[in-house]
Amino acid sequence: MSNSQTIADLGELGLLQRLFRFCPGDVIGDDGAVVALPPNQRLVVTTDVLVDGVHFSDRTTSPTDVGWRAVAANLSDLAAMGAAPVGITVGLSLPGHTPLSWVEGLYQGMAAGLTRWSGVVLGGDLCRADTKSVAITALGSVRPDRALYRHRAQPGQAIVATGHHGLSRAGLELLLHPERGTEVAAADRDRWIAAHQRPRPRFDAIAALWQVLGNEANTDAIAAMDSSDGLANAVLHLCQASGVGAVLQAESLPIDPAVAAWVGRSQAIDWCLYGGEDFELVLCLPWPLATALRASLGGDCAIVGETTATVGVELRHANAAPPTVLSFSQGFQHFAAASPPEGQPQHQP
Repeated sequence: MSNSQTIADLGELGLLQRLFRFCPGDVIGDDGAVVALPPNQRLVVTTDVLVDGVHFSDRTTSPTDVGWRAVAANLSDLAAMGAAPVGITVGLSLPGHTPLSWVEGLYQGMAAGLTRWSGVVLGGDLCRADTKSVAITALGSVRPDRALYRHRAQPGQAIVATGHHGLSRAGLELLLHPERGTEVAAADRDRWIAAHQRPRPRFDAIAALWQVLGNEANTDAIAAMDSSDGLANAVLHLCQASGVGAVLQAESLPIDPAVAAWVGRSQAIDWCLYGGEDFELVLCLPWPLATALRASLGGDCAIVGETTATVGVELRHANAAPPTVLSFSQGFQHFAAASPPEGQPQHQP
């Protein structure tokens, strides 16, 4: 088979036959998939649409990495709900000249991500379009008393963020400007690019939360979401949904010291708050639970601030400078006039 073969050469039925090998044989071939849930579990459903030139680019992301990222983005939403993956459906819109190797690479990346975190491809749909897009619906399951929501934050709680924020944006910068790679250590360069191309949904942090919470406790006093659109966006959404405010401490932001050394503290803060695509978790928790979770996750978790009864979100600085008021308008908006940098992927919660 020539590497230049396109999906138009193969045709819809031929392409479907190629893609069926990525799906379990017992759920493919009918008009829908019949899926069993574990006992006493609720279904969690989330959907993302990824578009060429908006969420991924050939300049920065191989087809296999597009597939991995597409799965990771959806599974990160499941993790933010406290759910475990069950499976995904995939809707592909593709130009006829799309190489068959691109589509197979996409599915190989999705299969690798699902193998890593669990779940299967349950089916999907194909159609012709002028631009590549990948629409994924992910299905998960969760105990009703363990479901996590955005609206349960209360004043006086700790705000916890997993991982470092801004790494994906740093990785994108290196992919767009490879010559800048000589400015950083090879290990940092590889780590930042991996954060952009191969993010990992934080199911490990959810497992740690269940461990410190205990079997009998529920999640009524916990609010959570993922930070795919940046740390500031996540905190703003949690506060808006819960009717609370927040104060973040600049010196406590989860910034990789190597990023700050590379681009400066001010740029590192901006990437941390608004860079996006880190797929970490942000939670509002009672302080004792937050400190226990931080201890469980070690250096992979930070308490970045506290919720308040006063509505509004601000970033306070250690040098007594006036606080910075954070707002949605400072981050990326899909229908705003300004466009992101070429190849800059963006993700909707």
